[in-house]
Amino acid sequence: MAAAASESLTAPGTVFMIGPAMEQKSFGPIRLIPGKNRGRYPHCHSLFIEEAGVVIDPSSNRKVLQDLRDRGKVKAVWLSHFHEDHFGEIDVFDGLPIWISERDAPPMTDISVFLDWYGIRGVEEREYWQRFMEKQFRFRPRQPSRFFQDGEVIDLGTEQVEVIPTPGHTPGNLSFFFRNSKILFLGDYDLTPFGPWYGDRHSSIDETIASIHRLREISAEVWLASHDAGVFTDEPGFLWDRYEGVIFERERKILAFLDQSKTIEEIVNAWICYGRPREPREFFDFAERALVQKHLEHLQKREIIRKSGNAYVRN
Repeated sequence: MAAAASESLTAPGTVFMIGPAMEQKSFGPIRLIPGKNRGRYPHCHSLFIEEAGVVIDPSSNRKVLQDLRDRGKVKAVWLSHFHEDHFGEIDVFDGLPIWISERDAPPMTDISVFLDWYGIRGVEEREYWQRFMEKQFRFRPRQPSRFFQDGEVIDLGTEQVEVIPTPGHTPGNLSFFFRNSKILFLGDYDLTPFGPWYGDRHSSIDETIASIHRLREISAEVWLASHDAGVFTDEPGFLWDRYEGVIFERERKILAFLDQSKTIEEIVNAWICYGRPREPREFFDFAERALVQKHLEHLQKREIIRKSGNAYVRN
């Protein structure tokens, strides 16, 4: 799931609005293929490394991706992680090898596992999300051909790519550092004002913070992200501060809201993360609850709050 879903999000099987078009841009051997609506959910920006025939996260512009396929330019698909907005057009490359971290592979192989990893439990909720994944993202079980190894360096000819494990968003989330060109692909650590997503069943706030720090320490000259602006050519120091700060701001607001004991429903209905109710409610209710629940667990682990009956209260 992307950090912040587009305002144009609608029900499964319907069409998403398209915002102002972004142009394709090349940085050394890497071409950024913009996703629709500035790469906002349910899309993302893709990368294409022509020399190696590699497409990273094929969920951008279907026509552009089909053209690369038809001209025989693509030899393999790399996935930074298992989320649907990063494989939405992967069927364009059916039959080609898929590379992903082994830690993120299980959800790709079975829709039930996929929904389990998002923490979707109720029958109606699972039916909704299964329809959503199958219609909007063409989900079907896929077996990866190759697993990335943490820290390995992949030789693509004129470019050496370092595989950087950046868990927290997902267990097997990866970023890629193109050493020769000093280009860092951030993936979903996208520096947007909304901040990071860590609402999956196996996501982690602590690991998200550690991954942000790890990425920030890499000496890059260009930073490419999966959503929104997508390209940063100046050191994004302030943007890193703001992005990480969203985590602590959410926590601060939750603690302020717990001036008296509150149930999970009361906390979710305060819309601390998304700011206000949004449509479709099935999507945003789930997303708000997932993020809030992670914060409550994180605060309980640090013994800042406790659960008393059905409510949460500050210690």
